[in-house]
Amino acid sequence: MRKIIHCDCDCFYAAIEMRDDPTLLGRPLAVGGRPEARGVIATCNYEARAYGVRSAMSAAKALRLCPELILLRPRFDTYRDASRRILEIYRTFTALVEPLSLDEAYLDVTGVERCQGSASLMAEEIRRRIRSEVGITASAGIAPNKFLAKVASDWNKPDGQFVVRPEAVDAFVAALPVERIFGVGRVTANKLHRLGVRTCGDLRHWSAAELGSRFGSFGDRLYRLCRGEDARPVSPRSQRKSLSVETTYASDLPDLDACREALAPLVRELDARLGKAGGPGIDKVFVKIRFDDFRHTTAEGPASAVAVPHCLDLLAEGWRRGSRPVRLLGVGVRLRVVHEKAGQLALFD
Repeated sequence: MRKIIHCDCDCFYAAIEMRDDPTLLGRPLAVGGRPEARGVIATCNYEARAYGVRSAMSAAKALRLCPELILLRPRFDTYRDASRRILEIYRTFTALVEPLSLDEAYLDVTGVERCQGSASLMAEEIRRRIRSEVGITASAGIAPNKFLAKVASDWNKPDGQFVVRPEAVDAFVAALPVERIFGVGRVTANKLHRLGVRTCGDLRHWSAAELGSRFGSFGDRLYRLCRGEDARPVSPRSQRKSLSVETTYASDLPDLDACREALAPLVRELDARLGKAGGPGIDKVFVKIRFDDFRHTTAEGPASAVAVPHCLDLLAEGWRRGSRPVRLLGVGVRLRVVHEKAGQLALFD
């Protein structure tokens, strides 16, 4: 039986900003892009959330909901520095640390003897050290697997923790709304609701074959997770599967020629990022387009390198699917899978 801790810093970017400028404490705060440039909210504090502000919301909408909102530009170097310090804390407890982003990670503490072998006590000590050494708060979930630990870390936010003990797994999962299952977004949730499925307990009435016929390969995942089953190990090293850059434009690009002109700088930026990543092997190149009506499309093709002519061909292919002004352009690559014996890419550069 594994002992997994999922640690998640509370409103991470905003927390760092409030730590560095205490005058921001108690005031609605968000970190994100400029509203006039169609920026979006990266994160916000709980005071801003009380107004309905949320991550991934447009900055313009956030300011309409909360005119008093303080909107700050991101300081990624500062956030990365804090993230590195937090990872160092995790690694004093176990070598099995799997970062998911700058502000969250899984830890496998099975067999760790610190804190009398108690994962709950370890989570408390980790959170205390993050508070004292980094100056922000974190929440934690403790459970026998990754799925349940991640759900549990949201249970007592902010600055809290929750334990799902092995004997409580069945009842705990049965009561969970299906939206809590990783990968179940709004569309899938609505489809499940139409089938009369609102909780994981409801989902258990469906066989693996029935779920497979309705949801394809995702059906097997639904079948296992609604029973609290998740055999994924904590992997200290993860392979990056893709790399991309994109830009949302303050004014729509009116036609294909304007899109062609805007694509070249994105290709150069992608090349630079690939170079910093050590020149990983490329399987495919893709171009992402979001039109002014918010419809989006992606055109991709096999490639071993990023070449401007190929990207322009993909751009033309994608643009023809909408043939209207464009608000966002992106270009990226699908990376070749590297077997572990040949070495893996780090999750973070």
